[in-house]
Amino acid sequence: MDRIYLILENGTVFEGRSFGASGEAIGELVFTTGVIGYTETLTDPCNCGQIVAQTFPLIGNYGIIPEEIGSSSPKLKAYIVREYCEEPSNFRCEGKLSAFMEENNIIGICDIDTRALTRIIRENGVMNAKISKTPECDLEELKNYKVTGAVEQTTCTEKTSYNVENAIGSVVVYDLGAVGNAVKELNSIGFNVTVVPAFTSAEEALELGSDGIMLSEGPGDPAENTAVIAEIKKLTESGKPMFGTGLGHQILALAGGCETLKLKYGHRGSNHPVMNTETGKTHITSQNHGYAVNAEKLPSNIKMTYKNINDNTCAGIEYADKPIFSVQFKTETLAGPNDTGFLFKVFAENIKKAKVR
Repeated sequence: MDRIYLILENGTVFEGRSFGASGEAIGELVFTTGVIGYTETLTDPCNCGQIVAQTFPLIGNYGIIPEEIGSSSPKLKAYIVREYCEEPSNFRCEGKLSAFMEENNIIGICDIDTRALTRIIRENGVMNAKISKTPECDLEELKNYKVTGAVEQTTCTEKTSYNVENAIGSVVVYDLGAVGNAVKELNSIGFNVTVVPAFTSAEEALELGSDGIMLSEGPGDPAENTAVIAEIKKLTESGKPMFGTGLGHQILALAGGCETLKLKYGHRGSNHPVMNTETGKTHITSQNHGYAVNAEKLPSNIKMTYKNINDNTCAGIEYADKPIFSVQFKTETLAGPNDTGFLFKVFAENIKKAKVR
């Protein structure tokens, strides 16, 4: 393993060793707290344009498990770990982490003090960083980097249908940068699903004659997606039941007149507690986002349904006058808690009620 450097925009330099793909990269530096599920982290489109640091110290010990792969085209810039395990051991293992990263052009750096690195991000906020073969870097260039066009980079390019026998209805899923698990959940309930690109017009979506519309999770600044927001606003006026998760939640909020804000260091991991604001019940959730809906500026027709217990940020909303709701967290994960999978059934019930009317 070659010597390699991590340079932060504030001038801090960490020295480590390279693994995975070789090369240099600039990205937005974030950290994730998941203990397991590193394959999902590497293949989650929500990490587009980012350098991800893993807080759990040992990574690679169970190798690569194909069932945990989210997207077939990873978009993160680089991956940082404290200790990389070169000899994995697991009955489902089908390859080494380093080889997988090399095949998917993911730059890796290990032997970094990730505890000190995480503390810097928590105290100073998310910042840009560079993986470099030398410890020198143009800090002004680094500070000017910004993740843009993330949805465009991660959405599908054409619509695709996933049908089941004896379907109870149909759902259109807007792919804002999804990993595909929502389709499986909807199919398991009995819905035919048509996945469409993020920039599909409202008219095109309605022509498909679906019973409901879902907006997937995805990467980047939600407010950047003005064209998508405009089309989703039209769909909210159609009367169809709608359900959003992650970026889809933020887009639905923006379409309804809400505002979003960038979090200091985001929510990334599989142990984030959220509370139902009506029942007081707490769920443990998996999250991966750097923005949130501004809970202080909700329109009168939109109420907060879930809040993040760690920082009281908005984790869910509901339109008061329409069958539309959304949540900030993942409702289905490849590795992590499944506390909130029931929300798909809530969506299904909304569709059933709409059909009766």
